[in-house]
Amino acid sequence: MDDCAEALRKLVQAGIPVLNQAVLLRGVNDSVESQVDLCTRLVNVGAMPYYLNQLDRVQGAAHFEVPVERGLEIMDGLRKKISGYAVPRYVVDVPGCEGKTEL
Repeated sequence: MDDCAEALRKLVQAGIPVLNQAVLLRGVNDSVESQVDLCTRLVNVGAMPYYLNQLDRVQGAAHFEVPVERGLEIMDGLRKKISGYAVPRYVVDVPGCEGKTEL
């Protein structure tokens, strides 16, 4: 992570906006603690936690899907533990809709 953090810092210091889009994945980052850690690390290097995406329903990825209800619980926990500017928007790509839909 140190190499990545240093690279992100350099981009930010050069005036390049850095926005993070993470995908919520079961068994990977589906806890309040893991999201607090990610968002805090991002903010510490000057990157903005922008979106937390609900996993798209694609073939072969169902084992990573986190129920939306759990995602909403994680977002509630994030809001209670970190500052508002460090909380990403929880979104989903709805087929046939333009842009992302906030959950």
